[in-house]
This record gives sequence, structure tokens and C-alpha cells, in this order.
Amino acid sequence: MPISNNQSHLPDKSMECVCGSQKSYAECCMPFHHGIAKPETAEQLMRSRFSAFELLLEEYLMDSWDKVTRPGHIDFTPGLHWTKLVINGRKQGRKKDQQGWVTFVAYYQLGSEQGHLHEKSFFTRNEQGEWQYVDGEIKN
Repeated sequence: MPISNNQSHLPDKSMECVCGSQKSYAECCMPFHHGIAKPETAEQLMRSRFSAFELLLEEYLMDSWDKVTRPGHIDFTPGLHWTKLVINGRKQGRKKDQQGWVTFVAYYQLGSEQGHLHEKSFFTRNEQGEWQYVDGEIKN
């Protein structure tokens, strides 16, 4: 699935990936975004979705969302930037698992306002064995 969102602002492939992995974009999320590879773990999918939200990659986000819980479209908030991702924990979600949970804090900036989203996300594999985001529980 090639990227086809004209709104996206893709980083240079040698730049550090916005998901916080400390790898270059080319070594991290870019292969997932371009359909060259599929995430092997729930955490890889979580990271790639975080960077896809920052890069406005609606097609990737929709394709990696479970069809039962997927919305009709994504309304990106103009001026919202996802600035940092911190993974707090994982349960299952490994290469051999069929489901998994990833707990994270995603930091954002909207104008002069800064905030964060703390969520426990649930992932499962689809019929093709690919990881899909199902839903999340907001934490306080």
C-alpha cells in the first residue's frame, strides 16, 4: 500500500523516526507506511500508527485498524503535532501471539497548548495474520 495522502509531510528517510525508537525513519516506520513490510509485533504497529498520525497518513491508519471498530474517516486536527511517544508496558503482542496490549503516553502540541494521551491499546491479528488496532482504553 503506497502512501497516497497529499496532506502528509513525510520526513527525510535518514531523519530519526517520530515514534521515538531512535532509529531512522527508513529503518523504522517507513517500510510499514510504504507497504514494504508489515509490523511483526503489536508495539511496532503502535509506533507506526503514532508516526502515521503525526504524518497525516489516513490510508495507513485506516488499513491498520480492525474493520469492526474502524471509523469511516479520520478527522485530523489542524495544527496538532504528536511530539513524543513513551511505551509504558506491553502484554503479549509478540511475533507468536494473536493479540496484545500496549500501554503508552503520546504527547502533543496544539499551538501553545501541550498535553498528552495515556492509553492502553488492544491489538489483534486479522485473517491474513497482520496486526490490527482494535480499540483503546484512556487512562488517567
